[in-house]
Parts: sequence; C-alpha cells; structure tokens
Amino acid sequence: MNEARINMLKQYLLDEPTEPFYPYALALEYQQTNPDKARELFDLLLAHHPEYLPTYYMAGNFFQEQHPEKAVEIFQEGLRLANRLNDFNTARELRAALDNLED
Repeated sequence: MNEARINMLKQYLLDEPTEPFYPYALALEYQQTNPDKARELFDLLLAHHPEYLPTYYMAGNFFQEQHPEKAVEIFQEGLRLANRLNDFNTARELRAALDNLED
C-alpha cells in the first residue's frame, strides 16, 4: 500500500466527490491491506456509479472467494453493461471471469 498515493486519491475524492475513478482507485489500493474498506468502496461504486464499467471486473474478482454468489451477480451485471455499451473487450473479460467462477 502506498500511503502517499492513498492520501492523494482521498484528496481528489474530496475535490471531486462525483468522479467514480477515485473510489475505484482507492478500492484497488485497499484490496490487500484493508479489505473492509475495499468492500465498502466497491459496494459504493456499484450502488452509486452503476455505469462505471471498470468496477465490475475488479469487484467481481474481489468478492469471488468470500462471496461467490455476489461475484456472479457482479460479473453478470457488468456483462450486461459492457454489451449495452458495445465494449466487446470488457464483455469478453467478464464472460471469461464468469465462466471460470461457474466451473
């Protein structure tokens, strides 16, 4: 965990609270060192920024060990969004993650 980067992202989030990239980047930073905070940030993103496509792959991966049912739901929702946005690369990544989880 890079404390300087976390502090910078927190400040950016204070400056631009509606920008989804900052809680996303913070969730990625916290995944290993503070999983409760990462979970909170991923849940916030999914609830308040459902159109932020990058969240779905990383959040699904984050939840897959502890909450596999939730991970499936996240991957499925992300796949629907990626298809709607015609983002075929992301759709392919989400489909592969979903297939691996369902095996």
